[in-house]
Amino acid sequence: MTAPSHPFTTRTRLVWEGADLDGDGQADIANPTGHAPRQTDAYGEGAFHASRDGGARQHEGVDYVATPGQTVSAPISGYVTKIGYAYPDDQTLRFVEIDNPALHLTARVFYVDPQVAVGDAVAIGHPIGQAHSLQHRYPLGITDHVHLEIAERGRKVDAATLITARTETEQVAAD
Repeated sequence: MTAPSHPFTTRTRLVWEGADLDGDGQADIANPTGHAPRQTDAYGEGAFHASRDGGARQHEGVDYVATPGQTVSAPISGYVTKIGYAYPDDQTLRFVEIDNPALHLTARVFYVDPQVAVGDAVAIGHPIGQAHSLQHRYPLGITDHVHLEIAERGRKVDAATLITARTETEQVAAD
């Protein structure tokens, strides 16, 4: 008689959790792509305050890896206050700005084809657009991503300190 096979297998995955800034037990900030921040590539790294332009300036946001065409979610709840262009010479790469007056937060999500309009109310985690490919702008091999800037009362803050990953283990039925 053979031993019964184990009917389950264990799988781990990263789960992104946003900070509860107002103490109501609910996250007030979310990862817009569900993926990790961009690591080092041909154009630098995606961390907050990473060096840019040979050290002349610092990166003001966190770059979250994205697949072109994937849904990008609102990182905060609030109102769409601006839709603009990431670069003055490029009419394809846009950003969506969301303001949450109750929390004194503003989020800008760059490299998005917007599916919202100025004045729209948006809820955290709901779709605001689709991610763009950055390969035409950065042809030497940049990792496709969305750039997230968070400002609290006008001061830029590191989104990676507000959006953290934890490993979740689950058991799933074996094939």
